[in-house]
Amino acid sequence: MNYRMKLMGMAATAALLAGVTVASAADIEVIHWWTSKGEAAAVAQFAKALDNDGQGDKWVDSAIALGETARATVMQRVLGGDPPEAAQFNPGRQYEELIANGQLLDLTDVATEGKWDEVIRPKQIQSACFLDGHWWCVPVNIHSNYWAWYSKPAFEQAGVAEPKSMEEFVAAAPKLKEAGIIPFAIGGDGNGWQIQLLFQDMVTEGLGIEARNKMYEDKDAAIAGGPEMVQVFKDLRALKSFTDEGYANRNWNDTTNLVITNKAGLQVMGDWARGEFAAAGMTGVKDFGCIIGLNEDKPLVSTDGDIFVFFKQSDPEVEAAQKRLAKLLISPEVQVAFNNAKGSMPVRGDVDMSTADPCMQKALAAVEDPAKIVVATNRYITENTNQAINELIANYFADDSVTAEDAAAKFAEIIELSD
Repeated sequence: MNYRMKLMGMAATAALLAGVTVASAADIEVIHWWTSKGEAAAVAQFAKALDNDGQGDKWVDSAIALGETARATVMQRVLGGDPPEAAQFNPGRQYEELIANGQLLDLTDVATEGKWDEVIRPKQIQSACFLDGHWWCVPVNIHSNYWAWYSKPAFEQAGVAEPKSMEEFVAAAPKLKEAGIIPFAIGGDGNGWQIQLLFQDMVTEGLGIEARNKMYEDKDAAIAGGPEMVQVFKDLRALKSFTDEGYANRNWNDTTNLVITNKAGLQVMGDWARGEFAAAGMTGVKDFGCIIGLNEDKPLVSTDGDIFVFFKQSDPEVEAAQKRLAKLLISPEVQVAFNNAKGSMPVRGDVDMSTADPCMQKALAAVEDPAKIVVATNRYITENTNQAINELIANYFADDSVTAEDAAAKFAEIIELSD
């Protein structure tokens, strides 16, 4: 026995004699797609919590840009028999196969101890992880797609009032353009997911929540190809006229930076954009404005967000560390620190968010009203369907020869055949 092993043995013996339980530390590799400045600041809160948990556990960061790329990497690792200890997903159908195949760690004991069923709200967030009587993932935030973010100095420079709806923005857009400002900021990277996010927000606005949910849940092609959807496609084409030629390969945070630097007037993006403003030292009081639900008179929030799954491991000591991380992710202190940096709402309803900026305060009020909650699209459609819609919307946005009627007909076909 070498000197180091002898010392470790003596320490363990002393601890046992003193009645102390020795917890074995472990490295936890976490795959996620949080790579922007604001996202990095947020995920650092998770890493810090684990690294300082007093157990010696270590967060091993594996950041991969773009969600679909990160998820594909995770699935390849699983198929290759080398899954990470933990991975980020979105709530929905992205991980249902992993549950069915018995590849995820059951977190029910951690959830029961932490009374997750009592502290996590709204119920739509719980249902993403609580399936068939078991907890299979940890929801860490509530992200909403239904936001528009605008530069207050840009609107002041153009001499127009700050918008309270997308209708008011469209009316002001020509003045922004005349002032040398890009009216509408958007990006087309990652197969056009930013454009589809905009599109999905417009779908809810155009159809209303009830018809929108029926379309996705019942695979209703009549709604998907109907006159309301044709108008959505026409309105989407109209917005394109207010963007710039450099949109095609631009990522979302560079798009947000156009608003941060007052080069663009407005961006429609999820509330993670708020994290970029915060990372730039800006506040929602004087530097930028936000429109919730794309219309302040009709505030909406969606139950999108991020969850973490934990993959089964052969080492019981690693499993114990995984459960320690699961517990930390949803602890009150970590929830506040992470979500204030991320721009999202905490999933816990029992934490103090009084220090949150005015934009988050709008969301915190809306999420308490069931009538203002939109179920995330990912709950209804698979990743394959999502990609098919991405391709359709990106192609329509890029190719002006595709008519709104043809796009709606193709959209109806995708919805009808979706699994």
